Amino acid sequence: MANGTDGGERINRILVGSETREAGYIMPHPHCHSYFELFFVESGACRFFIENDMYGLHTGDFILIPPGVFHYTRYTDGACRRSVIHFYEKHIWREVKELMPQGGKFFAAMRIFQVPETYREQILGHLLRMINERKIADGRSDIMLAAQLNELFLICCRECVFLNEIPERIHTTDREIVKAAQFISAHYTEHIGAEDIAAAAGYSPNYLSRKFRKAVGLGIHEYLTFVRLRAAALELVTTGDSVTDIAFRCGFSDSNYFKDAFKKKYGLTPREYRKS
Repeated sequence: MANGTDGGERINRILVGSETREAGYIMPHPHCHSYFELFFVESGACRFFIENDMYGLHTGDFILIPPGVFHYTRYTDGACRRSVIHFYEKHIWREVKELMPQGGKFFAAMRIFQVPETYREQILGHLLRMINERKIADGRSDIMLAAQLNELFLICCRECVFLNEIPERIHTTDREIVKAAQFISAHYTEHIGAEDIAAAAGYSPNYLSRKFRKAVGLGIHEYLTFVRLRAAALELVTTGDSVTDIAFRCGFSDSNYFKDAFKKKYGLTPREYRKS
């Protein structure tokens, strides 16, 4: 998977697994993908960089990451046991969507919700049943996994605390990273560089560069390029403008560099991506 991949890969069924990440484990790549990720902290803690903000998750926390949302996970506070489920929206039944907070809109954005301690064993038992079902390769397994996933969301509807406003214990103290990322997202169409981004965050370029790479998994310039390429990919499929115009509008000063960077990231030229 390439750095900052934008979800060209697919999965052919619901995937679920559980494993422990030791302190200091380095996620191979920051990324986004074409399917949902439901992440549950069974024990311990971890940090997520998601779409220009930083969150600290602890035992009993769920986070739902929609398709196409950039994220990077760090394990800085000791061992963390976590479960992860990958699925598509088609796997969620219409009746279940309607029962979620905000109805169908629930799945349109990143969500954090917490399992009260009283119900954590129930959640862990349900996740274990899903993991065991994932190992069965008969004609019933896919339907059973979908039923179990929908049951999990129904259990969460009943028992979990859904956070409309993220409390301070969820937000981390990496505010300079957040400032830098938000500045990039607000000004990526302009001719900005590391000095401009560092000034917005209030730190020297060298100091911010080291902190940013450690927190996000990409250097400042790489993240800026990622944001520009993702914006360009959206314009390629939503407008009829020329590739050159889109490149310049998204902050690239050299259309040939844009084409090379785009193909490296997506595996297709801008024109091939538009046609596909």
